[in-house]
Amino acid sequence: MARSVIDIPDLSIEELDRLMDTAEDIMAHPDRYSERCRGKKLATLFFEPSTRTRLSFEAAMYELGGNVLSVTGAGTSSAAKGESVADTVKTVSCYADIIAMRHPKEGAALVAAQNATIPVINAGDGGHCHPTQTLADLMTIRREKGRLTNMTVGLCGDLKFGRTVHSLIQALSRYEGLSFVLISPEELKVPSYVKNDALKRRNIPYQQSTNLEDVIGDLDILYMTRVQRERFFNEEDYLRLRDSYILTPEKLKGAKQDLCIMHPLPRVNEISVAVDDDPRACYFKQVLYGKFIRMALIIKLLEEGRA
Repeated sequence: MARSVIDIPDLSIEELDRLMDTAEDIMAHPDRYSERCRGKKLATLFFEPSTRTRLSFEAAMYELGGNVLSVTGAGTSSAAKGESVADTVKTVSCYADIIAMRHPKEGAALVAAQNATIPVINAGDGGHCHPTQTLADLMTIRREKGRLTNMTVGLCGDLKFGRTVHSLIQALSRYEGLSFVLISPEELKVPSYVKNDALKRRNIPYQQSTNLEDVIGDLDILYMTRVQRERFFNEEDYLRLRDSYILTPEKLKGAKQDLCIMHPLPRVNEISVAVDDDPRACYFKQVLYGKFIRMALIIKLLEEGRA
């Protein structure tokens, strides 16, 4: 079975660091990588809406000299006829060399990896995890702060359904000297299994808060997330919670001057557009770094497959 990346623990801390080193080298020397995947095809199977992640993967493969086969939306594929994920990826394995897949159901990426004969990269499975967004997040923190250690990281918004948050906590918990501040409404707190597996088991200090202003001055990183309408069963609950936290220039007055403000995007209204011009706003840099780290991951998995 080809090696796949379904969750962030699939990559060791040494592999994470090497991927970021490769991404840095791609940024510095793009010409060295422009033919690296010539003759190879990436299949992007996106059964859930996406802009950044899908285009990031496709841009990554094109810039490596490869080609892309794309499925966007279950309605445009045989999934609309009832085809299983297993059968879909067995078919796609006949056409492509590597798959990036997004699916609304938790666990779908693992099923894909178990049935494909080529590498599968999880591009988000329901509310579970999103490992390549985490790679982009780690890359952003390392580029902007110069380190991944000895920081206070604040995560704010939908921490219950936010797959990017779950993956980032898992990844950062492996680095030294970190503490976490978890800011959310009571209804959207980090699930117990994430706290138990990533934080409590490693004795990593964390606190929970329902008030952003109370804790913003302690943070080195502020990771904002949107309240995700698509994860709610009840529209009333969504409407009640969606505006729980809105970051404004006024709220940033008490923050550190070197705070790094991040967001996996898309943004709805949880960060005021007035914050975009603040030099601490790094969320559009995240988008760019995401392309380079996905290039590094594609190279890694394809070259391991040849080994």
